[in-house]
Parts: sequence; structure tokens; C-alpha cells
Amino acid sequence: MLWFYKSFFTVLWIAFLIYWQIKAVDTKTTRRLEPVASRILRALTFLIAIVMLSTTRIPLRWLYLQLWPAGLWPFWLGATVMVAGLLFAVWAREHLGSNWSRSVTIKQGHELITTGPYAVVRHPIYTGILAGFLGTAIALSQVRGSIVFVLIFLMLWLKLRMEEQWMRSQFGETYATYAHQTAALVPYLF
Repeated sequence: MLWFYKSFFTVLWIAFLIYWQIKAVDTKTTRRLEPVASRILRALTFLIAIVMLSTTRIPLRWLYLQLWPAGLWPFWLGATVMVAGLLFAVWAREHLGSNWSRSVTIKQGHELITTGPYAVVRHPIYTGILAGFLGTAIALSQVRGSIVFVLIFLMLWLKLRMEEQWMRSQFGETYATYAHQTAALVPYLF
């Protein structure tokens, strides 16, 4: 049974990434694409996160300090938060359909989607991914999980800000009204 607890989060993240790769095939043609430097920075941030979460061989002992006692409660709370977050991201991805892109883009025939999970928050995929990393950090119970969560939050916040600018320039007042009525990441808060 110990193998289940040790591999649960890794298996879920791998399954999520495989799903993401498969779904990346069927999208609209890109008309405008963010600079390569921001895409590389994002890839490096995710690589750092993966390394920090998947190994205990980084020679910085403070990364492995326990923030709260490890055990079944943090594991199951973290697992619940992670699964809920990743399912929310999948729902958002499915709802976007061919408008989706892993990078900030303007698509040929780009549509502003404001229904489904996009009626709850403007960036539900980011919300779901952040919840996935938050759940991982809760279950891990170590400093490194919190650092990874903050890194991913900062990286997605930068992407979100660029995406917001592009959406405002593409959809004008329609997007401004949507942004005024709908929180960016956390319903009714943020």
C-alpha cells in the first residue's frame, strides 16, 4: 500500500500531461503567438518544479523541512484538492475546444468563451493547475512543495497578464466587461 501513497501524485501529474499533449493536436490555426523567450521561461519553471518535487537529492536540506506533520490527513486533503483542481482544468480545456493553446495566442476565428468554467473565473485552467500544485504541496508537507507552488503561481501570473492584454486588444469593451464581472483566478476574490 505504501507504493500507492508514494506514486499517487506522480501518476496523476503524468496522466494530466499526457491528456494535455493529446488534446493539443486539435486546435485552430494560430494568428499571433507570444515571444519564444516567455515560452522558454515557462518551460524552465516547470522543469525546476518537476525536479524539486521528484527528487530528495538537491543538496539544500531546508527544502525538505516539514511544515506540518506528514500523514493520512495531509495526503488525502492534498489529493482531494489536486484531483478537484485538475478536473476543473480539464473541464475548462474541453469547454474551450479548438480555441485552446498552451501558449498565449490569438487564433484564426478566435472566440471569447465566457460560459462553463469561464463563467466562474477568467482563467480556470490556471486555477485548476494551481490547485493541483497546492494539493501536491499540502500532501508533501515540505518547504519545497510551497516553493514550487509559489513558482508556478508567479509563472502563471505573468502568462495571465500577457493573455489579459491580448484579450483586451482582441475583444475590447466586451472583454473589459467580462473582466469586471468575473474574477481572474479565485471566484469572488481574485
